[in-house]
Amino acid sequence: MAVRMVVVLCVLGTLLCQVWSSSETQLKEEKLLSKVLYPWKRQSNGLVRVKRDWIIPPIRVLENSKQVPEDLVQIKSDKIFTGEVIYKLEGPGVDQEPKNLFEIDDKTGVIRSKQPLDREKYSSFTLKAFALSPSGERLENPTTIEIVVLDQNDNRPTFTQNQFIGAVSEFSVPGTSVMSVSATDADDSMTDNAVLSYSIIGQESIPANAVTKTMFGINNQTGAIYTRDVGLDREVVKSFRLKLQVADMSGMGLTSEGVAIIHVSDINNHAPQFNPNMYSMTGVENKKDYEIGRVNVTDRDDRGTGNWRAKYSIAKGDPHGSFAISTDNVTNQGILTVVKPLDYEAQPEYNLILTVENLNALSNKAPNNPVSSATVVITVGNENEAPRFREDPIRIVVPESVVPGTVLKRNIAYDPDYSELRYEITRDPEKWLDINRETGDISVKRAFNIRSPHIRNNIYNAIVKVTDAGGVSSSASLAITLKETNDFPPQLFPLSGTVCREAERMTSELILTAVDEDRPPHAEPFTFELPDDLSINWTIIQVNETHAVLQPLVEMEAGEYTVTVLVSDSGSPTLSAYAQVNVTVCPCDSFGDCKSDAAAILGSSVGISLIALIIIMASIALLLLLLLLAVAVSTCRRRHHIKKGTGLLVGESEDDIRDNVLNYDEQGGGEEDENAFNIDLLWNPHDAPPTPGSFCPVSSIPRGKQPLRRDAPHNLPSPTYPRRPPADPTDIEDYINDGLEAADQDPNVPPYDTALIYDYEGEGSLAGSLSSIASGSSDGDQDYDYLNDWGPRFKKLANMYDPR
Repeated sequence: MAVRMVVVLCVLGTLLCQVWSSSETQLKEEKLLSKVLYPWKRQSNGLVRVKRDWIIPPIRVLENSKQVPEDLVQIKSDKIFTGEVIYKLEGPGVDQEPKNLFEIDDKTGVIRSKQPLDREKYSSFTLKAFALSPSGERLENPTTIEIVVLDQNDNRPTFTQNQFIGAVSEFSVPGTSVMSVSATDADDSMTDNAVLSYSIIGQESIPANAVTKTMFGINNQTGAIYTRDVGLDREVVKSFRLKLQVADMSGMGLTSEGVAIIHVSDINNHAPQFNPNMYSMTGVENKKDYEIGRVNVTDRDDRGTGNWRAKYSIAKGDPHGSFAISTDNVTNQGILTVVKPLDYEAQPEYNLILTVENLNALSNKAPNNPVSSATVVITVGNENEAPRFREDPIRIVVPESVVPGTVLKRNIAYDPDYSELRYEITRDPEKWLDINRETGDISVKRAFNIRSPHIRNNIYNAIVKVTDAGGVSSSASLAITLKETNDFPPQLFPLSGTVCREAERMTSELILTAVDEDRPPHAEPFTFELPDDLSINWTIIQVNETHAVLQPLVEMEAGEYTVTVLVSDSGSPTLSAYAQVNVTVCPCDSFGDCKSDAAAILGSSVGISLIALIIIMASIALLLLLLLLAVAVSTCRRRHHIKKGTGLLVGESEDDIRDNVLNYDEQGGGEEDENAFNIDLLWNPHDAPPTPGSFCPVSSIPRGKQPLRRDAPHNLPSPTYPRRPPADPTDIEDYINDGLEAADQDPNVPPYDTALIYDYEGEGSLAGSLSSIASGSSDGDQDYDYLNDWGPRFKKLANMYDPR
């Protein structure tokens, strides 16, 4: 039995329902349900009917409906069941987002909306309905339910911008397109709810009331704004503010307002004009790249635009291009600058004609006036100009062999002010050059050496300076290119060698070459030749540009031979040199080595002599070193044992003489030292200064060699030293100061800054003691009793000098 579905539609909330069934006529089914039929299939056991599925037209629901819940459609099955049928619904709006918009009565199959719908959010829904048994068994195939939400005019149109900005050129003709505005409506674009209409409902000019007539119109369908009247002058009105309106339903529905700002743009209808048109300026001689002055123009066009920006040019008066003029982008002034140094002697005054125009071309609506021009008179100030070199660098090309005294260059500089010049060479690292201070003639002072480290690529660099009478100077570099000359003949190498006696051996030849201190092309290729008298027994064969082979023509006897070879270079002129080559002819073994006994003995003796020579030289050096040490030790010992009366200082007792060196950090042990040392001055500045730690006894140094004072005349008598201090102990300070002053004035004592060496000389030295200031006299001539009167501190000293 066929399965059929009965659908009950409830349209727009009315009670009229349309019922479709399989028993209705075929025409009604085609018009209302558009059913899909499948052909019958034949099987062996008979015919089986294929199921038919019904396509239900979309259900239309008006958005924003307030009659909720609202029945939309009812589904039923005409199949006879023994039990209960349960209807289910699923899809977006039911169990999928957005949920809870629709529901179905599981017993009756009525589908209803649960809340108002919004077409702007969801314009349609596709649901599926099921017929199930109580046990959940599917009784029918799922039925697709399409719900379409119908639009209402519930949205106002909205402009796409809060404020529209446009521009129109001044003096535009009516109908000129200015700009376009646009708006959108969220309602269904296929209905009148979204059909928009534009209009201008207000106009304001800036400045206010500058223009009162309606200057603009708008296309109500496209929103295009255009000019309606003439009279747009930027000098009169700067901009307009238009109040716009848009309405849906072709202007009969909901409305919104917007704003459009239209600026009147400038056209270049005003040419710039000089103000004033006469200028006077002063220029500085011999200076460039500086501003000399400015010129002014006026222009009524929009400031900061290309219609206002000035472009200056120098029309006349500057044939050499000494000046340039540019535009100040802020002030629009013309900046006149000097780009080439001015010369008072050449032209003391300039008369420039300047013209001006705008960056943008002048509009055809501008007045037909001539181009504005101005005259600038420039006076050049005279200054002391620096001397000028005729070329910089000064280039000179000379042979390297140029002789000293040769003049290399004349007339190298001049002075524009015709003052006297003084020349000098400030850089000449090899001191090869000389210059005449008055004429500036550069000449050779010393011969050039092309191999100097100061020559790079055969160029020697120097610096020349010239100064005028006013002290203004200039410098120029001097580049001297040295041309290579053939100065040295080639030298043959080697000058000795060995040749096998057997002529058929490859080693019966000697390879020769040559070296030349000159550089190409005055060096190789070399030419090797033999004198005529030697060409009978010997021959020389050129191998390449630098080598040749010397070999005998006949079998030579073993022995020493001297062969004269002439070698020549390729210079101009060609230089040659003779060289004698010592050739040893000997019988050779299979390896090409000499096997003669004489050669073997000679080679062996040479080796032995060399080793022996090294050993002998080392032995001689060792012996000389030992000999010098022995002489030094012996000399020191002899000096120590010189007897009394020879003019040297020795002790009275030989038992007390000590030859060991004593180094002291202090001069004595104080008054308590019973064996106080006697010290004496021992160094003579005319002798070599003694070295610290010397092993020579101090007592062996001659006493008579004392250093001389340079701050007093020589050979004068010594002053009188104070022999006896006053009786009053309080005058001891004066006594010591007097003695010190006498010692300072004594020309016969050593200088106070003389290096002193002290040593113990034994008891009873004839040199006396320095304990007394008057060291030139003996202790027996003095009376020390007065020391007892100086107090307890000098009592110990008095006991030491007590004659008892």
